Amino acid sequence: MNIKHDHDHHHGHINSDDHSCCGHGREKTAGVITRDPVCGMTADPEAGKPSLDHDGRLYHFCSEGCRTKFAAAPQDYLTAKDPVCGMTVDRSTAKHFLKVEGEKFYFCSAACQTKFEADPSAYRDGNRPAAKPAPKGTLYTCPMHPEVVSDRPGDCPKCGMALEPMGIPPDDEGPNPELVDFTRRLWVSAILALPLLALGMGPMLGLPLREMIGEPQATYLELLLATPVVLWAALPFFRRAWASVVNRSPNMWTLIGLGVGTAYVYSLVATLAPGIFPMSFRGHGAAVPVYFEAAAVIVALVFVGQVLELKARERTGSAIRALLDLAPKTARRIGADGSESDVPVDEIEAGDRLRVRPGERVPVDGSVLEGQSTVDESMITGEPLPLEKSKGDGLTGGTINKNGSLVMSAEKVGADTVLSRIVDMVAKAQRSRAPIQGAVDRVSAFFVPAVVAAAILAFIVWAAVGPEPSLANALLAAVAVLIIACPCALGLATPMSIMIATGRGAGEGVLIKDAEALERFSKVDTLIVDKTGTLTEGKPKLTDIVAFDGTDENRLLSLAASLERGSEHPLAEAIVSGAEARGIAFVEVTGFEAKTGKGVQGLAGDTMVALGNAAMLADLGIDSSALAEKTEALRGDGKTVMFVVVDSALAGLVAVADRIKPTTEAAIKALHDSGLKIIMATGDNERTARAVAKSLGIDEVRADMLPEGKSALIDELRAKGAVIAMAGDGVNDAPALAAADVGIAMGTGADVAMESAGITLVKGDLTGIVRARRLAEATMRNIRQNLGFAFGYNALGVPVAAGVLYPIFGLLLSPMIAAAAMSLSSVSVISNALRLRFAKL
Repeated sequence: MNIKHDHDHHHGHINSDDHSCCGHGREKTAGVITRDPVCGMTADPEAGKPSLDHDGRLYHFCSEGCRTKFAAAPQDYLTAKDPVCGMTVDRSTAKHFLKVEGEKFYFCSAACQTKFEADPSAYRDGNRPAAKPAPKGTLYTCPMHPEVVSDRPGDCPKCGMALEPMGIPPDDEGPNPELVDFTRRLWVSAILALPLLALGMGPMLGLPLREMIGEPQATYLELLLATPVVLWAALPFFRRAWASVVNRSPNMWTLIGLGVGTAYVYSLVATLAPGIFPMSFRGHGAAVPVYFEAAAVIVALVFVGQVLELKARERTGSAIRALLDLAPKTARRIGADGSESDVPVDEIEAGDRLRVRPGERVPVDGSVLEGQSTVDESMITGEPLPLEKSKGDGLTGGTINKNGSLVMSAEKVGADTVLSRIVDMVAKAQRSRAPIQGAVDRVSAFFVPAVVAAAILAFIVWAAVGPEPSLANALLAAVAVLIIACPCALGLATPMSIMIATGRGAGEGVLIKDAEALERFSKVDTLIVDKTGTLTEGKPKLTDIVAFDGTDENRLLSLAASLERGSEHPLAEAIVSGAEARGIAFVEVTGFEAKTGKGVQGLAGDTMVALGNAAMLADLGIDSSALAEKTEALRGDGKTVMFVVVDSALAGLVAVADRIKPTTEAAIKALHDSGLKIIMATGDNERTARAVAKSLGIDEVRADMLPEGKSALIDELRAKGAVIAMAGDGVNDAPALAAADVGIAMGTGADVAMESAGITLVKGDLTGIVRARRLAEATMRNIRQNLGFAFGYNALGVPVAAGVLYPIFGLLLSPMIAAAAMSLSSVSVISNALRLRFAKL
């Protein structure tokens, strides 16, 4: 479908209109739209166009025809439903409007309009993607109780919260239905609670509203306003409270249900049957006081906290959505006959040939078949400079092809791509909980019964020795205790920090598999690192060429590289690559022979060449003492030395080294500064390992280690009381990564290493560990702040609500003030957790 944006509603398939087609529809006030409710055109009230008064409101029209249609059936033109989120929109003031092939659509926000424009057919005729069922086999879990898992959507049996789908979210989730519902309930609660507040608090503020209306009429008006709030808006709260009682898992909803229900039922009875109350319940004028305003305001304030929490959850999910947006939605597939067509990425299968044009994102993981280009892989590596790609080189889905056209083979698709696995790790981490949350849950299990006991005790004490009306004050104190002790801040303290931290980590290239890894990493005191691929680049490179006895360096390298072209050894690849980088010509080799553990030999042209270690020289009967000093110096620098023999004479040597990553030295210093002891555990030889460790200032070296040796090292250190993190990138590191308190995998390494680790670094170097350490420390500090605030707030709030300050200051807390304080504590915890988004890493 073609999409056009113009200023004429009668041409083009889709018209986005913010001004009238004749130029008269300019807005007089920023942000205010006056729109013809019939045709959708903007209508200037001052342009002399037709208008009509309906139910005390003036509507403006672009023509007499639209006015006539409206007058005949106003109800057909007053409101419209947003096709994306389903919210009701006022047609005469809608800011966002589109006309599609003669059909009019109104939107509540620019975000909904943008989603509609991206795929109008998906939303027309009531087809809302948000309503489509989750993929088959989707499981649902509670954000507060991840151990609760269901095969269908519903409410958590422990806390009553809506269950959320597990796994990678769909590309277009649509608006959160719980957020839409709670927002609607919040508006209804707030609109009805405001006049209740004025009626209930008016006498304290000197407003004679009750005297003007009359006390009995004012009480019945309060009942009328409060009933929809308590019996409709608060229904989700009561469902959760009932679930907590049935499942014997008392929580904040237990207290909210008790507080709101008690205030409303008491006030209802006091209104409809005041005669059953004794004189001790009556206040001034012999009227029984009611607390409808407290019940309604409590509900409205709890909804404020819930909506803020749900919006914060959406913000923490922005990391996932941002990652999902990196993947293109279509790919250009090359058919068997050479024809090309654009198809959805979901239809790509392993083995398909795809064309990636300049400026496009690579659709899936694979390798280059044809062409040359540079590819921006900063989303994976963090490196700003694009990398050269040619035949055989790997490509990662979501990276950007810069200037050349490539033909690639799809190798990993769907959930197997690097990007999808990153998204899945973030999604799982955001649903996980730190061990500290277990302590919070245990405290909450005792906290709720203790609060109920405190409320009963407050009622008894006030009823027995309190001032008149003692029973009314007793009920007031009991309800205030139940409300102010609502542990919602306690429940939010840990999950909010974890969710925001994992989202922040993803943006920094630190992928947290679960919250437990984050908490444990903040306590780690010993870091074990592998050498190859962690401290070093993991790819040996040619570093030195030493010619002997008058041999030309270039000829020496040409002979050595020509011979090594027949070998698959990593060191051979380093020599060949080094020769290619220097523009050295190769010679045809015949009679190639590899000698295991010693070296290689063959005939380069008409010259016999051998290349290998000291054992190879011994077999050939050649003395290497003339180069002994140079050899030792190179080995002392951690380099591997290979001798070159030409026509049975020692011609020189070449040295290869796995270079230390440029960022390693600064990262080691930062990790030392954070209090970590660093141990290098490597399968490399002792001499090379010590050379690398010395140059970096590493505390301890364990060389010549097999995979089981690394696991044994972890057991040895743990027996001494160390808390250990292990960083590695190879298959051989997987057992140690799993055995450590925290396993840290380099994202550039083997899949099994990443599966065994609790933390994965997208960019495979130690600077990621520094960021992860700082993130872990900041997160646990943030959680402790949240818990301290929540516990401290309840420790102070409950006695005040019970009335301990009354004998001294004559202060008795209103249930309404208690509700405001309770919601403020939740907002404070959320705000504090959101500070993690700006933590310096």
